[in-house]
Amino acid sequence: MTAPSILWLRRDLRLSDQAALVAAAAAGPVIPVFILDDDTPKHRRMGAASRWWLHHSLASLDASLHEKRSRLILRRGKCEEQLALIAAETGARSVHCLRHYEPWWRNAEKAVAKQLDLQCHDGNYLLPPGSLTTGGGTPYKIYTPFWRALKEHMPPPSPSNRPREIAAPDKWPASDMLADWNLLPTKPDWATGFTAQWEPGEAGARKRIAAFADEAADYDRCRNLPSQEGSSRLSPHLHFGEVSPATIWQRTADAGGSVDVFLGEIGWRDYAQNIILQFPDYGGRSARAAFDVDLPWRSGSAADADLAAWQQGRTGYPIVDAGMRQLWATGWMHNRVRMIAASFLIKHLLLDWRLGEQWFWDTLVDADYASNAVNWQWVAGSGVDSNMFPRIMAPLTQSEKFDAAAYIHQWVPELAELTEPAIHDPESFGQRPRSYPAKIIGHREARERALAAYDVMKAHGN
Repeated sequence: MTAPSILWLRRDLRLSDQAALVAAAAAGPVIPVFILDDDTPKHRRMGAASRWWLHHSLASLDASLHEKRSRLILRRGKCEEQLALIAAETGARSVHCLRHYEPWWRNAEKAVAKQLDLQCHDGNYLLPPGSLTTGGGTPYKIYTPFWRALKEHMPPPSPSNRPREIAAPDKWPASDMLADWNLLPTKPDWATGFTAQWEPGEAGARKRIAAFADEAADYDRCRNLPSQEGSSRLSPHLHFGEVSPATIWQRTADAGGSVDVFLGEIGWRDYAQNIILQFPDYGGRSARAAFDVDLPWRSGSAADADLAAWQQGRTGYPIVDAGMRQLWATGWMHNRVRMIAASFLIKHLLLDWRLGEQWFWDTLVDADYASNAVNWQWVAGSGVDSNMFPRIMAPLTQSEKFDAAAYIHQWVPELAELTEPAIHDPESFGQRPRSYPAKIIGHREARERALAAYDVMKAHGN
């Protein structure tokens, strides 16, 4: 019998438009494998919310494989060690995978290639990260010219169908039981609100695309309105590879209206991967060194208390608190509110952007190393392409401008009886309920403190 191939799955948990699966299936029998490797990423091991999603996504993928008379093999440990063991058990001679660009996955691919015939394929991005360069042959660092160049290569190739058949090996290797991995929270189960919001897996991704395709033309307006939830909500499906970006492009590109704004967000995802390919430590080090060396970030007990208040949605700023509570309850936060909440932590509280990045890493179901790091550094002003630090969002103004009243009513029940305009700033209108905290700091005071800290950094730079 033909020797089987191993299909090494990571953040590509789908059967459709899966180049590694297509190649493995064409070669003969296939052994699909997912390895829970917490050793290789070290401090970047998957966060708690992502682990909830992973459990359900793996269960969905295994069910889809069973429909093809195949199955998903689960192992725990270092990838190169487990793949070598599986190859020895089954006589597999090659490993097929989609390329990943996080620094730990690039290291893992090198380690696997030293022991086995590793064949890497593309398919998790519109174009392979690193393949798009300037006229001088250097990687892009600024998004706008990157996106302009990327569009010249669009549309992407048509997505491939899932294989009609996936031949099984003569012998299946041993597999862990998914339940034994304890990916789901217990005592307490803080993810009860996740189930009502999400359907992890390839089928859930298809449903989400179908729902969004009818809304894509009005994306530019609705994406900024938290009460309408005009975001695509495709980010966790994309992160776990339950759908390819090429498939999303194909399904939405002809929607008309402002769909190009949405496609630009898919391009931003590609851009973020290109950035971490150039700067692998982007999630832990500011691209502008002065932010790490000279900016006087706050620390100590008062700063710790402010961080906890931000995490718990108890800042006294309703739009910020609504976002942070939505995040805790659902593992996700509206796009506009993410920017407001991030700006508040960095500039109103003068807390290091990495504290926010780490909290999002643990609590977001779409926690993506590249996108998370690039977005936080953009807000902080520390990135290679970023907003300027002195541009400080006014959360109270943003709340009213983007019609967030219903959103606040939903996520901050203490304010459910308030109407506009007091709902956006109950303290200033003298309508703050006793159950709702006072502002952790006034907007003007916070702005002046942030600008003073920025002046300190600039003075050191001189």
